[in-house]
Amino acid sequence: MTAVLAVADHRRGELRDESFEVVSAGRDLADDIDGDLHVAVVSGEVESFADSLNRKGVDHVHTVDYGEEFNHDVYAQAVEALYADLDPTVVLTPNSVNGLDYAPAVANALDLPVVTDVVDVEYDDTLVATREMYGSKVETTIEVDGDSFVVTTRGGEWPQAEGVGEAEISSFDFEPDESAVRSTVTGFEEVGGGDVDISEADFLVSIGRGIEEEENLSLIEDLVEATDATLSSSRPIVDNGWLPKNRQVGQSGKVVTPDVYLAIGISGAVQHVAGMKGSDTIVAINTDPNAPIFDIADYGIVGDLFEVVPELIDEFQ
Repeated sequence: MTAVLAVADHRRGELRDESFEVVSAGRDLADDIDGDLHVAVVSGEVESFADSLNRKGVDHVHTVDYGEEFNHDVYAQAVEALYADLDPTVVLTPNSVNGLDYAPAVANALDLPVVTDVVDVEYDDTLVATREMYGSKVETTIEVDGDSFVVTTRGGEWPQAEGVGEAEISSFDFEPDESAVRSTVTGFEEVGGGDVDISEADFLVSIGRGIEEEENLSLIEDLVEATDATLSSSRPIVDNGWLPKNRQVGQSGKVVTPDVYLAIGISGAVQHVAGMKGSDTIVAINTDPNAPIFDIADYGIVGDLFEVVPELIDEFQ
């Protein structure tokens, strides 16, 4: 049997968007090897999660009903047990905080090669993975030797799996070695004192150097209120201390995939684009007609944001 095993990601009772993206990546790989796609969900509301993960292209969903939240030791043991049972060619996890926590440990325990943060991956006699380097300025293609592999996929690089599937959903018989479970989740604390997860927003208004001064944030906040959007930014705004870290989009911030991404005064450096290029619709406002952000924008306004934004506020109000 040839197979790909994709492991879902969830937090505080909700599946992460990356879970449905890793399903898409897994389906592509399963097609490459002419095999089945198995999806595993560990801990939490596994039955409800399994129903949500039963998307088009999924052949089997395995539930591991143990605990409520992510636990490194439980996940590592569960994935190792699933690997022993399924013998997959590839184990896929999101390149998330959780995925990066246990995926290398699983690879080490199983003596498998691991490739992290891939933006593309395929199988043609061997694993071929694409990663970005030097601040996303260069793409590198890696051929990985081996019979089986562990891979983490960057968020926003694959579409979310859609459609109702006909997967076989089953409970996986698993009991962890309690003596090896050395940690437990006692609570959650938002980084940077923020109460918003921009990666979950449907409409983001994002600002860059073009706003010039912190005092001009009030104008953007008026637009955010008028459009019922969520405020985010490029790195310079956070470095200046004008917004907290949890509002930063980009390679060193968060990957976002909103329905609408309105970039105001953002030039479009590759580090920022890496975090938002998966948005459904990108709108850019910039005075420079040659700004790189226009290369990926669906709609562009070449103009002074201090003239354009008030017009937008009036229109939405």
